[in-house]
Amino acid sequence: MDYFKLRNLQNPFGVLFHPVAIERLIRRAVEELAFTEEDLFCQDGIWHSFEVHSLVNAASKETMVLLLNERLSVFKTYLETASHIVLTFGTAWVYRHLTSDEVVANCHKVPNKAFSKELLSVEDVSHSAEKIKNAIHKVNKQATVITTISPVRHLKDGFVENTQSKAHLLAGVHAVEELYYFPAYELMMDELRDYRFYKSDLLHPNETAIAIIWERFSQAWVDPKTALLQKEIDTIQKGLQHRPFHPESEGHREFQESLQQKIKAVNEKLPYIDFRKEKESI
Repeated sequence: MDYFKLRNLQNPFGVLFHPVAIERLIRRAVEELAFTEEDLFCQDGIWHSFEVHSLVNAASKETMVLLLNERLSVFKTYLETASHIVLTFGTAWVYRHLTSDEVVANCHKVPNKAFSKELLSVEDVSHSAEKIKNAIHKVNKQATVITTISPVRHLKDGFVENTQSKAHLLAGVHAVEELYYFPAYELMMDELRDYRFYKSDLLHPNETAIAIIWERFSQAWVDPKTALLQKEIDTIQKGLQHRPFHPESEGHREFQESLQQKIKAVNEKLPYIDFRKEKESI
């Protein structure tokens, strides 16, 4: 979506892997439940929250509270205005913090003895997905909610345990009405099951697989009227990535002039598109 300049927001709290963590943050945003210092803890001199990814951190608790609530505000605005919201569930295995008795989004390298490991049931998954859908539609009745299951296998849990987990996620999301489903998991596991579609770790899809899955997603969910525009943007993106052997040559100068004309033509249609820089991370 970034590559084709479709306006989007990835979760500003970082990657979250299971439905309960995603549900908690969406409900917090919708209900305007601000983060407080009680939601934080200090680990190795850095402040974290068990509700967000470890990359979202700060050196002081005051800064961390401010950071979390700023992102919560941005998150709520997108939930209220987005046309489509895509939820990707990665695992049904969760860790419960023994002291607080809360399921966490991320353990932040806190010792294992501080947690118990649990498998969400099919009912747990569908219950969380239902709450997510209801919370979103509370502030944005027009939003289309799309669910996917991550094709990345969590083999640290074990081969059998990973299959169990994915099965619970699949059964859980299909039990909820008014949720659309995009089969990224099935595409990777069945159509792209050859290891030539994987990165060297044999777990993550490589660029070829990602391009194929994106093409299928685009066919299903992106307005076909934008196909020509996507081609124009693809040409521009490839041109911007081009590294010339002779940057001072007449040929390269003409190439750059042609590229700028293409950028101008796209900007006349969509003035908000900025090709000069990568999308900033919130």
